[in-house]
Amino acid sequence: MIVRTSIGGSRVRVEFSNAFGAAPLDLGSAHIAIRGTESAIIAGSDRALLFNGKPTARVLPGAVLLSDPVDLVVPRLGDLAISVYVPGDSGRASQHSQALHTTYIAAGDTTGQMEMADAMTTRAWYWISSVDVMAPADSGAIVAFGDSITDGTTSTVDANRSWPSLLAERLIANPATANLSVLNLGIAGNRILGDGAGISALARFDRDVLSQPGVKWLMILEGINDMNGAGRGGAAAGAPALTADDLIGAMKQMIERAHTHGIKVIGCTLTPYGNATDAVEAMRQALNSFIRTSGAFDGVVDFDKVIQDPNNPRQFRDGFNNTDKLHPNDAGYKAMADAVDLSMFAPKPAPAPARR
Repeated sequence: MIVRTSIGGSRVRVEFSNAFGAAPLDLGSAHIAIRGTESAIIAGSDRALLFNGKPTARVLPGAVLLSDPVDLVVPRLGDLAISVYVPGDSGRASQHSQALHTTYIAAGDTTGQMEMADAMTTRAWYWISSVDVMAPADSGAIVAFGDSITDGTTSTVDANRSWPSLLAERLIANPATANLSVLNLGIAGNRILGDGAGISALARFDRDVLSQPGVKWLMILEGINDMNGAGRGGAAAGAPALTADDLIGAMKQMIERAHTHGIKVIGCTLTPYGNATDAVEAMRQALNSFIRTSGAFDGVVDFDKVIQDPNNPRQFRDGFNNTDKLHPNDAGYKAMADAVDLSMFAPKPAPAPARR
């Protein structure tokens, strides 16, 4: 499995998750290396991952397991290859189905090989939930929290063209923010107020935001799937119809919970959905108005204004959409990443002492 880095470091560990497994997950072997091309790794970079000093481990249902850290010079904006051997029946695999990177699968234990010959491929990650690097003390993480538009749906596979990936490139290139990583916690189809593609944003908030090491900033771009579902945000039949106020209340909950943990929150306006009904569009506009004008957030990124056609704000600007009227293409995602004011993340200079 191929994972893109943002900031680099000198030691690394991997978190394995059996969050949605119904039975224990037995790991027979796991390795990490610097990726070369396709399934090949760079010679001399392979490291066996251990768990409490042992090469095998069991991850209980619903649990996560951290590997022991290993020495490995992890490059900025580089690709890591993480190989996992499961000797028995894995059961239901906890996975991210739209990793937008090619994953290579072969029979037997190939974790220590230079490449996987005759491998089948997919575009999902299995069991790995995070990669942590030992970084300088002044480093920090930005969590990009959202749905398919954060996940990177319709962007080019194996090209790192999602807006969080492109934002990471901008941060690394800017000396004042080069110590900040970007963690993409987008899930295609996810909702704020109801389960569907993954558990709801409110239910996964602790796991995907508050538990991330070094997180200092949270960017929230979510809500269109709640509006666009059955109009009920995944609620039971017979429940009152979803309103913009319901989503605003949920946003306030996430802001307060993040602030309790010292995390600053950036509100991101929802981009256009050209096929939306008038009712959905009215909710989108109401939520965007709250994000822009409420003052509840520590910062705002107006993705909607960047992406929309100024002559028809319910539609994408020409050249920013792949015809589905909902998801940006590579150019659209780049415009979103470029719209983020990096000065929000730069350390503020200490005030000069007052003269008396």
